[in-house]
Amino acid sequence: MELPDELIPVLTALRSVGRPRIVGGAVRDWLLGLPAKDLDLEVGGASFGDLHRVLAPLGATDVVGRSFGVIKLRLASGVEYDISLPRRESKTGAGHRGFAVEPDATLSDAEAAARRDFTVNAIAWDPVTRVLIDPHGGEADLRAGRLRHTSAAFAEDPLRVLRGMQLAGRFGFTLDAATAELGRQIFATYSELPVERVWHEWAKWAEKSARPSCGLAVLVQTGWLAHFPELAALVGCPQDPGWHPEGDVWVHTGFTCDALAADPEWLAASPGRRLRLMLAALLHDVGKPGCTRQEEKAGQLRWVSPGHEPAGVPLAEAFLRRIGAPHDHAAAITPLIANHMVHHHGGPEGLGDNAIRRLARRLHPATIADLALIMRADSNGRPPLHSPETLALVERLRRRADELALVDGAPRPILLGRHLIAAGLKPGPEFKALLDTAFNAQLDGAFGDESGALIWLRKHLPVAGA
Repeated sequence: MELPDELIPVLTALRSVGRPRIVGGAVRDWLLGLPAKDLDLEVGGASFGDLHRVLAPLGATDVVGRSFGVIKLRLASGVEYDISLPRRESKTGAGHRGFAVEPDATLSDAEAAARRDFTVNAIAWDPVTRVLIDPHGGEADLRAGRLRHTSAAFAEDPLRVLRGMQLAGRFGFTLDAATAELGRQIFATYSELPVERVWHEWAKWAEKSARPSCGLAVLVQTGWLAHFPELAALVGCPQDPGWHPEGDVWVHTGFTCDALAADPEWLAASPGRRLRLMLAALLHDVGKPGCTRQEEKAGQLRWVSPGHEPAGVPLAEAFLRRIGAPHDHAAAITPLIANHMVHHHGGPEGLGDNAIRRLARRLHPATIADLALIMRADSNGRPPLHSPETLALVERLRRRADELALVDGAPRPILLGRHLIAAGLKPGPEFKALLDTAFNAQLDGAFGDESGALIWLRKHLPVAGA
């Protein structure tokens, strides 16, 4: 592991009072060949006073974590490090925070690591000898792509099941059978979790997953999918095998999420956009269980789900509330759900310009670029079926929206109140009706710039004054 130069004097100071180790996710990521970010250090054999004494000359120290044996060190460069003592934890109450924490400098590396959730997070690295300290077999589990609990204390913290979900999704891990059993045993403790912690884990899954379906599989293995009934209803919901050879709606949802996570545009997107798009992919078909039925088509009974797009909106809103998503997220996610089949509504030539203008308006604050990503993932989430015709429709929609300057935003009204005042109208209730009529005309292509809007207004002024 390559260490930043600014960390060297910190390690030198820590070595004078104890045994410094780099611990946690940074070691895991380094072993996976990923950038090792947020280096956390644990120092055995030292007291809190020792730590503070040798760190204080190096930068600003925050000792608010004294009772937990943690010091935050902020260097002149602005970089922060969490430096902690090994600690014991004992269960004292319900939930994620129901623990008594006691720093204990005498703990061995194995004892200190045993409190961590999964073996892949219980690997330490000695920056002095430059060797791994892996008392619980985490490196072998990393190589096997396996998430395994470090100790039976896993069952004391229900949040660890959701941490397993997001870690499995982020790294493509599978959950060890014995760990899944522990998750099933603590099924009822989900209600002890504060909703903000639930959201934190779902947000990591949505923003960072490389194989999101692996995270969803953890919910199935532990039985925790039942805590999210909007998703649980997808299991076993049938689909027409000619259009969905991959299986039921739950299986399709996993493939759709994986297809999105592999899309270069999603990978290059901002964290917030990735998060919202992944949640839209997860929820795009939640309306199907309530709409799915068999109908006779061409002399054969076929599974169909008419109306599932709008039916999914209230269910998606309920799920987002359930997991504690910020209030503004639903507005950017549900329009993608309500419109994710719209590319099939325009025939082989796709949607016309007027329909594209109205679509961009309906999607706001999401965009046609966002919708195209969801449509693409939905189409690619049906292996082994490949549908170049559907992908061509999506590309045609996106390309025409780009030509209309609508791919990344909704049309804004050209005719405004100031134009009405300049035309001699006095502000009043009739303003809104006239402006609404003008905007609908704009969406229908009656005008596309200010001069055209003013011509339209002159023609409609008698209507306004009637």
